[in-house]
Amino acid sequence: MELKGIHHVSALTAKAAENLDFYTNVLGMRLVKKTVNQDDTYVYHLFYADEKGNPGTDLTFFEIPMLARNYRGVSSISNTFLRVPNDAALAYWKKRFIDFNVEHADMKEQAGRKILPFNDHEGQQLTLISDEKNQGVASGSPWNKSPVPVQYGITGLGPIQLTVENAEPTVKILTDILGFRLKEYDPSPIKGQADIKIYETGEGGSGAQVYLEERKDLPAAQLGRGGVHHVAFRVQDEETLRKWVDRLRAARIANSGFVDRYYFRSLYFREPNGILFELATDGPGFDIDEPIEHLGENLALPSFLEPQREQIEAKLKPLKTQS
Repeated sequence: MELKGIHHVSALTAKAAENLDFYTNVLGMRLVKKTVNQDDTYVYHLFYADEKGNPGTDLTFFEIPMLARNYRGVSSISNTFLRVPNDAALAYWKKRFIDFNVEHADMKEQAGRKILPFNDHEGQQLTLISDEKNQGVASGSPWNKSPVPVQYGITGLGPIQLTVENAEPTVKILTDILGFRLKEYDPSPIKGQADIKIYETGEGGSGAQVYLEERKDLPAAQLGRGGVHHVAFRVQDEETLRKWVDRLRAARIANSGFVDRYYFRSLYFREPNGILFELATDGPGFDIDEPIEHLGENLALPSFLEPQREQIEAKLKPLKTQS
């Protein structure tokens, strides 16, 4: 029943084409799946990941055209960390961000590891984190056709930061229900605010950590473009996921029950501060309907949506992807 780490993070974008350009051409991630939102099939759902789309490397985006901007605050997933191999990679990225006019801060240290905070083209808060001093869940492998040299490439998801007004109820979910353990405290960069609590699961390390930030000085977040919709944690397989359904029901935590997302199986629920959590299985994987060498090149639809392909494609704006 122990969670293995971070599975994926899903965010919101207003323009799929601009999103695709930034995450593939600037960040050098691979588009491993071009599909649709299964709950609204006339908008894109894009998945960026490592070379094979391994669990723990996926940063995904739902396209919602004309979506208002995101306003940061409490009850939100406020920062997504992306792993790079070492400190030297951060120096490369610092120069690349200057060359591509990407908004970024200076390199600094957090929880004993060097980081480089930046914002994407829609203002989403992201941070590159060096694996040089990291131990724990293994990273993925950078895409070998990326415009970014492989030795500097993004290898997967790092810690996920949650910002809440009152940390205690979120702590209870993380520890008593999900089985995370407190690893350490890190001083808040904001004067007068509580230390950031760092929790981890499974093998630990960057790929299995949640940073919990308590802020008394912020309003509630307003989710929009550049905001994060939910975070998913890794579950071994479908059998284990069904045990999690039973566990949440026994704890009287409202949840979605078992959901088949085709590329993985899922379960959704909100923790007490309103942040959406997902538990997702490691498989079947993105190569269930496309060979690894051609991931993301064409519109992929789960088998239960395939009969609607003609109608779905007619509503979507064409999106040019790599081949």
